[in-house]
Amino acid sequence: MPTVSKFPTMSVHPDDQDVPEPSPDGPEAAVGQGLDADASPLVRIRSLLPGLARAEQRVAKVVLDDPSAVARRSITEVALAANTSETTVTRFCKAIGVGGYPQLRIALAADTARSAARSTRNLGGDITREDDLASVVSKVSFADARAVEETAEQLDVAELERVIDLLAAAGRVDVYGVGASAFVAADLQQKLHRIGRVSFAWSDTHIMLTSAAVLKAGDVAVGMSHTGATTDTVEALRVAREHGATTVAVTNFPRSPITEVADHVLTTAARETTFRSGATASRIAQLTVIDCLFIGVAQRHMDDAVSALDATRDAVGTHRLGVRPDGRRRPRDTGK
Repeated sequence: MPTVSKFPTMSVHPDDQDVPEPSPDGPEAAVGQGLDADASPLVRIRSLLPGLARAEQRVAKVVLDDPSAVARRSITEVALAANTSETTVTRFCKAIGVGGYPQLRIALAADTARSAARSTRNLGGDITREDDLASVVSKVSFADARAVEETAEQLDVAELERVIDLLAAAGRVDVYGVGASAFVAADLQQKLHRIGRVSFAWSDTHIMLTSAAVLKAGDVAVGMSHTGATTDTVEALRVAREHGATTVAVTNFPRSPITEVADHVLTTAARETTFRSGATASRIAQLTVIDCLFIGVAQRHMDDAVSALDATRDAVGTHRLGVRPDGRRRPRDTGK
């Protein structure tokens, strides 16, 4: 752990000068209203990082680099380490949804304790050229497991329930996603379709836009985008909204462009960076949200969902080899 002496003495950065305090009713306050006291503050910081001011991003980097150390430091030490002012540190705390620096220290200390209780090993680092296959398996599985856990911890259950209600009552559900998100979109469509809900998944930009243009009130459009900045998906949601459909975004960043065209936002919590084990975790985090949506919708139509699942299982049953899970062949159905 770094000592106090490693926190450099620096002058205030120009980015901090003449910056007004945010209004109590501004967007920073709104972001913090849904913050769960038990959720990891680090998840929140990572998700909001792209939308923070430059000086606040430097504070965020200091916190993310060594949260346990920050939990023991004074606000002055953190400000010096980030080459910024104490006012900016306070503004950063408000931006991520905590009341002030004392509350941030408490949240970081609690999160550090929870993390230590989960595992004594830190497997969340980069996968390097020198890693053997066993280390790769450990790091990938650790990143995927943490993506699921952190997504569940920060997921707004009230917002999730509202989206489930909308999907359960929708006349039609169209799901948009490109790249890796297209596979997640297809998974949601397949799950909804299998329990009898009218749903479609699109990944071609032109088809996404034409689909959005024929939606109407009572329909729901869902956009999947880890970054929240995928032009194709953002544009499709915008068109769907203009034509009266209710729009839902599933993204890792609650201040990303896709949230501006979404009536409802569900966030994931994947640590997604290039050449990192977390570079595969965004898909796992999105699938966690998708599974929650699917189960919630199925619950709203339990009898119909069970009947549909039985019917679809029977329909594909003849396309499976007649082998039991233990490897023994099932007896041939003679019809008698």
